[in-house]
Amino acid sequence: MAIVNYFEYTTMQGDTFDMLALDAYNDEFKAHLIIQANPQYAGVLVFDAGIKLKIPIIEQEAAATLPPWKR
Repeated sequence: MAIVNYFEYTTMQGDTFDMLALDAYNDEFKAHLIIQANPQYAGVLVFDAGIKLKIPIIEQEAAATLPPWKR
């Protein structure tokens, strides 16, 4: 998984890092990628509205279970 770029997201009241990761990546366990891109907000549990965050765009690697010609 490689980070290739970012898009900007403006928070809504009640957003959390895991909710943002679920929306962006379909996986709440990738919240650490958003936290790493926004270290100034690492201690925030629940966001207020209007905070601009960088959401990394990740390039998915081919699954290891796929044969090489399908990766």
